[in-house]
Amino acid sequence: MDYIDNILFAALLLVGIGFFVKNIQKIIRNIKLGKDIDRNDNPSERWKNMAMIALGQSKMVKRPVAGILHVIVYVGFIIINIEVIEIIIDGLFGTHRVLSVAGSIYDVLIGAFEILAFLVLISVIIFWTRRMILQIPRFWNKEMKGWPKNDALYILYFEMVLMSLFLIMNASDYSLQQLGAEHYIKAGNFPISHFIAAWLPQDIHTLVLLERGAWWLHIIGIFIFLNYLYYSKHLHILLAFPNTYFANLNPKGKFNNLEAVTNEVKMMLDPNADPFAAAPETANEDVPDKFGASDVTDLNWVQLMNAYTCTECGRCTSSCPANQTGKELSPRAIMMKTRDRLEEVGANIDKNGAFVEDGKQLLNDYISPEEIWACTSCNACVEECPVNIDPLSIIIDLRRYLVMEQSAAPQELNMMMTNIENNGAPWQYNQMDRLNWKDE
Repeated sequence: MDYIDNILFAALLLVGIGFFVKNIQKIIRNIKLGKDIDRNDNPSERWKNMAMIALGQSKMVKRPVAGILHVIVYVGFIIINIEVIEIIIDGLFGTHRVLSVAGSIYDVLIGAFEILAFLVLISVIIFWTRRMILQIPRFWNKEMKGWPKNDALYILYFEMVLMSLFLIMNASDYSLQQLGAEHYIKAGNFPISHFIAAWLPQDIHTLVLLERGAWWLHIIGIFIFLNYLYYSKHLHILLAFPNTYFANLNPKGKFNNLEAVTNEVKMMLDPNADPFAAAPETANEDVPDKFGASDVTDLNWVQLMNAYTCTECGRCTSSCPANQTGKELSPRAIMMKTRDRLEEVGANIDKNGAFVEDGKQLLNDYISPEEIWACTSCNACVEECPVNIDPLSIIIDLRRYLVMEQSAAPQELNMMMTNIENNGAPWQYNQMDRLNWKDE
């Protein structure tokens, strides 16, 4: 019977990990659909960002209540899952608490796991209360209807169930140890579950069924959770680390210039430049296929990774001045729509072997010009994001496409650019009058 259990566990392990690896490969493929960009400069600063922001949660705790609760869940979830190593060994070889050979260290670890599991359970319940009872506004924006709302709740329920199963498993194990049941060696410290054990039946057969049932459900739940990440906003558990490492290190507000445009302007301003000097085969060497972006494949791979990393926490949107004044723009929605379009493009490739034109694009079909022109470029969304996502860079690239490819800037902007061209200033007055202010 144990032999069959070991085979079943090995099969579960292979299927669970295999499906996870397949989905991760699909995500990597989709991210690589983006244009190349070099983000390998200043590695020491990048490692520091990853350590402080992704691992140290430094930006999360700027909002103390949610930040501290998130740190508890994050630390608890990571540390508790160290126990998965023992579960895998026990499942494959039919042992029980194989790491108990560590003696007192093992007792301390199990005790710490239990305390953390209890704290995670309490934190998740508070998160659910904030979302569903207190109904904090940033969780109830219009983009948080349907799947995004349910996804957040599913994760909370997942964590509640996993932590409860962990404590029930330990409580049953503790009772079996006290009863001297065969195979249940005395090992571990149970500061939380020994209280639960007092409510359990004291029949060995029933306790074995309860312990084995909780053990199997716990590990199956972990594999389900692992593979659910691909479909969920909680993919940030994995992607927060590369996302913070490859984040833009330039000062906020510094936009990248298109080299082809810069070279053209320099040539126009140089009275000695010969516009026909460049050889025909090299003249357009640095000119991009398209100025700006109209679809996800026009964005760079870091921007696409940003879309997959978005936690949908809404901190960006709640701090956006345009959104606060009732404008259409929501930086969170920008990232969610980018990810949705990227998934659609990826599904198209999976179905056809290569992308087949579907008559859609990110701009207009997912993100409207009204949204991107509502942006004030203030960088509040970039500053607030706990994992260094940059919605503004996507907005700017979409704007560039509208202005440089379609001449579709708003009337106010067109007037300003016309005034600069004619008057050398954004305001509509004669160049001869530019210095009149000094006489006032």
